[in-house]
Amino acid sequence: MGSVGFGVVLAILAFLIMATNVLVAVPLVRLIWKSGCLGLCFVLNLAIADSLVGFTITGLVTEELAGPTHHTPRNYCILRMACIACPSAASILTVILVAFDRYLAIKHPFRYFKIMQGLVVAACIGGLWLLAFLIGFLPLIVQSFQKSSYKEPCTFFGVFHPTYMLTIFCVAFFPALFVFVYIHCHLLKIASSHAQQIREREQIHSSGTCPALQPSSDTKAMRTVAILVGCFALSWSPFFVGSIVQAACRGCITRYILEHYLWVLGLCNSLMNPLVYAYWQKEVRLQIYQMCLCMKRKVFPLFRADSRHRALSRTVASVHTISLPKLEE
Repeated sequence: MGSVGFGVVLAILAFLIMATNVLVAVPLVRLIWKSGCLGLCFVLNLAIADSLVGFTITGLVTEELAGPTHHTPRNYCILRMACIACPSAASILTVILVAFDRYLAIKHPFRYFKIMQGLVVAACIGGLWLLAFLIGFLPLIVQSFQKSSYKEPCTFFGVFHPTYMLTIFCVAFFPALFVFVYIHCHLLKIASSHAQQIREREQIHSSGTCPALQPSSDTKAMRTVAILVGCFALSWSPFFVGSIVQAACRGCITRYILEHYLWVLGLCNSLMNPLVYAYWQKEVRLQIYQMCLCMKRKVFPLFRADSRHRALSRTVASVHTISLPKLEE
């Protein structure tokens, strides 16, 4: 894929990421304002982080469309790549925070509302962004993570040393992935035990009758967990694993594959997050549906009124054209 083609792909991806997350963020804000559910602030933070991912990669669009003759200063390139890495890290960390919030709400439902107060939610989100800034701007703090020579176009591995990705994988991504999988497996275990208790109670109440066949609750929970874990792991794991392979064996995998395919696959996670986390929640779906109905009521009557006005004007015009000659006769 050439520079122009890759720039077009990045432009389309950036637009879809920003549009989808903004579309989800608006009903989330309205829902938090109406219901006061602070747990949705984590999902809102995920939409904001993913929107920033789409916004920051727009700078690479102009870089790719400008062609190989365009030269970006080294310090500006480092700052641009750090600004891209920061919201990406915030998105990954927010996914873990959303999983922990759901785990706390299911495991300790009575203590959840006492724990998740405004200060706790603000501290969690603020600490998350501080950690994301530390991860994203770590090459500016540790100079050894920067490449000494910069003679190539502004790319991620053109200014950052592969050991930076190895450090991020060992310190941040792998522990985050382990915690993410562990929490959802534990949630799956809780959902299976609840489904088993519900089936036992239904068998007691429906003794002597033939119960209707319905999809199992634990099957739905397993499918949901598989989609959540699969979207997260399959999006970012190839990029981090490829970065480790590239750090250990320079000739085994090329930077072109990492930066043009595996990295874009990781960015697609920011496009899938609003669909997986926000749209699957019933309250968010209802809020989006109400917004669509409100827009339909405001927009479509204008078209109907305009069409009626045009039809009336045409009728009046036809009446005048027919009646004037008759009046002159």
